[in-house]
Parts: sequence; C-alpha cells; structure tokens
Amino acid sequence: MRITGYRTLATVQEWGRSVGDANGVFADGVVPVSIVIVDTDEGISGIGLGPHVEIERIFAAVEGEDPRAVTTLYDRMLRHTFKAGHAGPVFGTIGAIDTALWDIKAQAAGEPLWRLLGGRDRRVPAYASGLDIGLTDDELVAEYEVYASHGLRAAKLKGGLDIERDRHRLALVRDVLTEAGNGLRPGLMLDVNEAWTRKQAVRHVSEIERGMDLIWIEEPVRRWDAEGHAAVGRGINASVATGENLTGLEQYRPLIAAGAVDIVQMAAVWGVTHFLRASALAHAYDLPVSPIGNSPIGLLHAATSVPNHLTSELQDLRPPVGVSVDHHVEDGAFVLADTPGLGVRVDEERIRAANRRPRAQTAESPNVRPERAGRRLLAGVDGVSARKVPVVPLNSHTEVSSTARH
Repeated sequence: MRITGYRTLATVQEWGRSVGDANGVFADGVVPVSIVIVDTDEGISGIGLGPHVEIERIFAAVEGEDPRAVTTLYDRMLRHTFKAGHAGPVFGTIGAIDTALWDIKAQAAGEPLWRLLGGRDRRVPAYASGLDIGLTDDELVAEYEVYASHGLRAAKLKGGLDIERDRHRLALVRDVLTEAGNGLRPGLMLDVNEAWTRKQAVRHVSEIERGMDLIWIEEPVRRWDAEGHAAVGRGINASVATGENLTGLEQYRPLIAAGAVDIVQMAAVWGVTHFLRASALAHAYDLPVSPIGNSPIGLLHAATSVPNHLTSELQDLRPPVGVSVDHHVEDGAFVLADTPGLGVRVDEERIRAANRRPRAQTAESPNVRPERAGRRLLAGVDGVSARKVPVVPLNSHTEVSSTARH
C-alpha cells in the first residue's frame, strides 16, 4: 500500500449561538473546520481534522510511502519542517496527516483505531465544555441541562474577566449537574485561556475557592510560563491544567520539570502520535492527561490505550457540517464503535453544496489575543462583556502587567 495524494476541505461547526472565551467570541457561532483527506493506491482514504498550512512541503515527506508506518512518517514530517520550525498550524497540518494515516492503518487492519492501539474499553469519560462566556444565565443553564441529559457530571466554563460573574455562573452549572446527578457533587473547571498574570490568577481562583471546589484552572498564564504556572499551583487548591497549545514534547519539558502542571492536556488538532508520546512523558511523572477539542475523535481512540487518561473534552454534541462520526455519548462518556478506522465519514458533496464559510476573522475573535490581555482591569474592555465591574479587586500589592486562546 502506498500514499498517492491528498485533498483538503473547509467546512464549519454551527453552534447556533455565540461561542468564545476571555479573548473574544464568534457571535454567530460559526467556527471554521479544516479537513485533510489522504488517499492510497488501494482505495483506502484516511481523514484528519486540522489545518493544511504548508501541506505541499509536509506531504512530500510521506508521498509514496506505506501509510502503515505511521510513527516513523510522523518523524519524517517533523524533519521536513526542521529549519522553519513546526509550531502552530504547521504542527496542526502534521497532526491532521498523522491522524489520517492512523485512520488508514486501522481500516487496512479491519479494526477500529481504539482496538488497533490496544484499547480494551470503548468508553471514554467526558466532561462538558460549552465555550460559553457569551451566554446569558438562562442560556447557560439551558445548555448544561442538555449536557446533563447525556449523563455528563463535570463541566468546564470559560471565564477570567470577573470573579463574581465566574462564581455565579459556576454555581448555576453546579446546581444543574447536582440536580441531574441526584445530589452527587459535580466536577467544575474554569478555563481562562492565558488571560491573567500570576497574581491575578492566584487572587481570582482563591476568591472562587472560598465557596466552591474547582478540579482545575486551565491556562491561567501564558502557555510557556513554567515558573508562572508553578507559582499559581502553589497559591491555590485546584490543579493546574495546560498543554493544549504546546506543539512538541520539548515544550512540555520545562513545565513538568518545574512542577508547573497537574493535568497535561493535548489538543486534538496535533494528532494521535503526539498524544501518545506526550501521554508517555506525562505517565513517567505520574501525571494524568486530558484531550482538548470539539469531540477530539482521534485522541478518544488513543485515550483508551494509555494508562493515565483522566477525561476528554466534549464541546458541541453535533459534528461539523458534512461530517459524521460513529460514536455517541451516554452516561457521561463517549462510546466508540466497531467501525474500522476512526469511524469518521465526510460528505464532500454536502460540504461543497453548503458552501458555508465563517466570516473573516476580526479582533473580536477568540483566536486573536486582545491588545490589553493581562492588563484588563474592567470587564467590558475588549468587547467580551458589557458589565463594568473589576476583573480582580486590586490592592497595592497586586501585580498588573502583561501576561489567551480558544
């Protein structure tokens, strides 16, 4: 079997409401989704959800190769980006091709990927994550009632701009999940997408922890700030989760060495091989791992085969336009199917016919770091919330210096 070519597609995730974080929102709820399809001479094609930046240069590393040699082909792709570097969307392109190759390998073996990778249990524990910072209280409750109806008893909210608002919204979701769980205490997490300084993080989380428990605080400071994450971890009770924006094992090393991360995260867009390697690194330090992304399909399969998987992010319960996935959610878990490969199918004609494209990216997008991120004293700055209240109650000892993502 040989790799013969690739195709790229662009579709969207339609949330039907605003979605975003401390950095901004997609007001219309339309989020771009890129797809890479890798073809072989035996008629088996693999699918990877992710960007296709510099794909011609990266694809040259795998063209004509046997797709079943996935891990060595992953390293070949990394070597092809040696001089320019593999960070950001280039790493995402490598991840998309890598995921497609794993899909091909499992299809060729006639097995679901979770089985091929050595998984025993097709159930993958999940938590709800609504990208919900732009929702009203009523909208927030309604969204998490839907998650709760699928058995989810843990939730991660977006926040970071207003202590009182975060505390209030966490309490609303806590009550929804407690009622659905017949009094069982739910798990709560808060994600601020790199919006704080170290002292802001400690002050904000400590205030929230006076009235409720948090499982983790996610990306409290900039992604590469090992000393900062460690300082935050020492100052609060909650675990510190980070890693979704780290592109390569070399970026995890300083965080782990500094004792700066308690929950090691990997984004679905970075691919299956990256997840497996980062999970092994984390396991060597007795750290749990948690995949990030909108139904991180490839990583769900891989999560069944690693000993330190904790829980996986569930965002929208619906797949992107023109994409179908052969798994479902029940009793608080993704349940993977027996379909060979990833169990992902793409309707290319529907995607082209829909011709659904997101609006051009603006400064209000959660993918654009606000000009004053880390220096914002009032919610309402940068267009996230109209409420004019302090982000943190500052005193003469509080640092306010520069220190974000979806």
